[in-house]
Amino acid sequence: MTEQNARHELSLSRIIDAPREKIFRCWTQAELVKRWFAPLPWTISAAELDVRAGGTSSVTMRSPEGEDYPNVGVYLEVVPNERIVFTDAFTSAWVPSAKPFMVGTIQLDDLGNGKTRYTATVLHWTAEDREAHEKMGFYEGWGQCTDQLAALAAKI
Repeated sequence: MTEQNARHELSLSRIIDAPREKIFRCWTQAELVKRWFAPLPWTISAAELDVRAGGTSSVTMRSPEGEDYPNVGVYLEVVPNERIVFTDAFTSAWVPSAKPFMVGTIQLDDLGNGKTRYTATVLHWTAEDREAHEKMGFYEGWGQCTDQLAALAAKI
């Protein structure tokens, strides 16, 4: 990692006791995304995914108070069962968003015996965005979601 990336990057890695094919399904099937993608007590009220390079993602998080927070972006790279790269820099069909914040990479490495090294890396446009994301609870929120993802992947 370069010094520049270190100032802009947040990352977490876990060993998940599920094959990467199941984890990939949890990331790419809207009905499964709704079951794990928000840290409880938050929920996902809507999810529409066109999982391909250039395809759009629209996931709406709902707060415990009932407020909806839409998250729209575009997939930059999709390698089945291995990697997903996405960004909020575009909203659809390469239309720029009002405020780009991040590029996310989900890397799934097969460890054998049905285990996967799951690495979620978020590269922010600025060091200030990275700091804001960390203060918003990146490690806690993404960590809880990873736990929820692991539990779901183990039983589907």
